[in-house]
Amino acid sequence: MRITLRLVMFLSIISIIMMMSQVPGAQSQSRRQHDHSQGDKSRQEQVNERGDRTMGFSHAKTAHHFRLKDDGGAIEVTAISDADAASRDQIRRHLNRGAEMFSEGDFSAPMFIHGRTPPGVETMKRLKVEIKYEFIEIDRGAKVRISTANAEAVKAIHEFLRFQIRDHQTGDPIDVVN
Repeated sequence: MRITLRLVMFLSIISIIMMMSQVPGAQSQSRRQHDHSQGDKSRQEQVNERGDRTMGFSHAKTAHHFRLKDDGGAIEVTAISDADAASRDQIRRHLNRGAEMFSEGDFSAPMFIHGRTPPGVETMKRLKVEIKYEFIEIDRGAKVRISTANAEAVKAIHEFLRFQIRDHQTGDPIDVVN
């Protein structure tokens, strides 16, 4: 009886181990087939979704542009439709707050949107007192003009804006245009 009981327990343990070694593969295959989370989406879709949540307006209804200037650059966002006052107003709220946050050295919004720290951010934080962030209302939206006389800060701003151009796939020039 003792041998039979030990044999049954041993075989049960072996069966459990075998089943457990097969379950993760089955679970991950099932997850791949049914899970529509961030892993199934392109990087662009993830950036757009996090951006929409963070900024409060739809990428599908707005146009983003990032401009490089000799002394820094600009972030411009506009509603695509003249009639879309809701997007225009939310763009203005977001960019106004963004200019305030950047001037304080707070880049948490772009870090969340892009899922990592954009290039140039650490230098922009360190040199925050030498960088000016000016909020400007424009037709159908707003822009943040970023400027400085500090060469190291200009380089960091350009790195930051080039990253934005690539990650948002705006097609904007990555060279300085004045």
